[in-house]
Amino acid sequence: MSAGYRRRVGTVRPSHLMFTSGVGALVDLPNFSVIVRGLDFWDYSNVGGERTSIVEPRLLAAVRSFTEAPQLKELRHAPWRPGSDTDPNDAALRVGVPVAPFPRWLRCTACNQLGNVESQAFGFQNELARRTQDARFVHQNCGKSKTPPLAVTARFMVCCANGHLDDFPYVMFVHRSPDCDDGTPNPQLRMHDRSGNVGANVDVECTHCGKRRNIRDAQGRRGEETLPGCRGRHSHLGTYGECDQHPMLLVVGASNQWFAQTLSTLDVPKTSGGELADLVAKHWDKLVGLPKNMLPYGRDQVAGLTEFARWNDDEWWAAIERHRVDLQEETETAEGYPDLRSPEWQILSSGEEVTSDALTLRRDPVGVPGPLKNVYADVVLVERLREVRALVGFTRLDAPDPDDPTLVERVRLTRDTPTWLPASEVRGEGIFLRVDETLLTDWEKRVGDSDAMTRHRAAYAQFRRNRYSGRVPGSPDWMKHWPGARFYALHTLSHLLIRTIALECGYNSASLSERIYAGDEEDPRGGILIYTAVPDAEGTLGGLVALAEPEPLTRLTTRALAEARHCSSDPLCAERLPQGTDDFLHGAACHVCLFVSETTCERGNRFLDRRFVVPVGDNSDLALYQAIP
Repeated sequence: MSAGYRRRVGTVRPSHLMFTSGVGALVDLPNFSVIVRGLDFWDYSNVGGERTSIVEPRLLAAVRSFTEAPQLKELRHAPWRPGSDTDPNDAALRVGVPVAPFPRWLRCTACNQLGNVESQAFGFQNELARRTQDARFVHQNCGKSKTPPLAVTARFMVCCANGHLDDFPYVMFVHRSPDCDDGTPNPQLRMHDRSGNVGANVDVECTHCGKRRNIRDAQGRRGEETLPGCRGRHSHLGTYGECDQHPMLLVVGASNQWFAQTLSTLDVPKTSGGELADLVAKHWDKLVGLPKNMLPYGRDQVAGLTEFARWNDDEWWAAIERHRVDLQEETETAEGYPDLRSPEWQILSSGEEVTSDALTLRRDPVGVPGPLKNVYADVVLVERLREVRALVGFTRLDAPDPDDPTLVERVRLTRDTPTWLPASEVRGEGIFLRVDETLLTDWEKRVGDSDAMTRHRAAYAQFRRNRYSGRVPGSPDWMKHWPGARFYALHTLSHLLIRTIALECGYNSASLSERIYAGDEEDPRGGILIYTAVPDAEGTLGGLVALAEPEPLTRLTTRALAEARHCSSDPLCAERLPQGTDDFLHGAACHVCLFVSETTCERGNRFLDRRFVVPVGDNSDLALYQAIP
């Protein structure tokens, strides 16, 4: 980029670095697009005294196990420091997440010249500290404009199933060979873009030899013949490697160019273990690397460790080793994702009241309101909670499978072995509702062999077969990761309550999240947590917890269940069940009655059916609650 111009080109929220604009993702700025660079390029030297580490031992242990990276030492916030955009010398202007222009090919909006960002034809302008949206590239010697006109990103690129992302090979594509016909090195190209985003009407022309080709030749099956093989390029890392996949054409802004793979957990204490175990968990960030012979020094010199003065070194060290083993056992799994939900379920369903900086649980003295005795077995007011999310990688073209992390190729965040990973933490509030286990067990027996549940099971097998049969060899068990019948009931109940609660709690539904705790006969669980997980006001306005008091909870639950019996899309919605080759995983559910935003639902609005919660139509035998309170 040209010297003398500011480096900051835009801003994103920290939460965006977890879900939409993380490492390897394209960020579409007003005048060009950039790719977020790998962790090797992140610089914390100018962060100053701001705290960067996020302490959550259980999540860190899970990330180590999941990524097979025992050298991981910490989770970190993105580099940031407070400052003012009005001071051009403010150190905050030199702190941020590094990006690079991508795709690197630009098109002049006046003469249509197509060239690489590193060529001498284009210059960078970004003069005002408070107007990062004005950052742009210009064509410096355009023959059709007196002033340098805007140059925009040429929106085509190529991507493969292994997660490689590369610039579109314009020169090779036009000439059908690496070189221009007249031998000109780096020939000048023009792009004639006639109809907006319609790729078939975009021509690329060589001004030296006159060859021309339409982008439609790079689409679909034709592209398999015309595009060269994948170069194994990871643009966010600046690396190349071996790759046996064939690339496919992508457009800047395509929703499948980046999918985050994250792990998240609630910061919960242990349900038992005594005061010493609780203190070890509280100060684990200071104890995790402390050898036994340094315990006396730590007790005397390290802030906070004076609380261990009542225990001798042997007792203290034994508690540290037990905590280390517990963390390992909690996150080690034979396959799949680490189990981060079990400790959450244990503390939420234990009946204990908890008061801490990270988690505060309270139960109303009257217990479950009388009218809801047949609906809930327990109601917990989660007055304070802390959720930590870590980005462990990302995928391209296909989203990570929520049950099997090995089905889609995960892309690394660093060139070298990482010692830290990016994370974010949010604080909020919530409501935990537990459903009686006997009620759920009886319902599962009643609907297990019903036609509706049989169709849902068949639909799940078909869904998995459609998406992953090309990846999984042999004849796998397509029902292996089916969430179970009770998940449908709990998940549907959660959506009904979220849609009703959002009308009164002060948060919009997109600011609410859910966690479904659904087990089976061997691991009986049956609860839902509806909570806020947004950075605004730390997500603790109090409006959500207030709705868990007896009177509003009774009113909201009654309203949610009563309104679920009917949908303005009935009878189409009420009669919907997957059958045959249908490729969806919901029954009586639609945007009118059950669907919520993508940020709210943990399973993408799948596994929903009103008929499994309340009577819908004439058949009430399938309903978990056959009578509305």
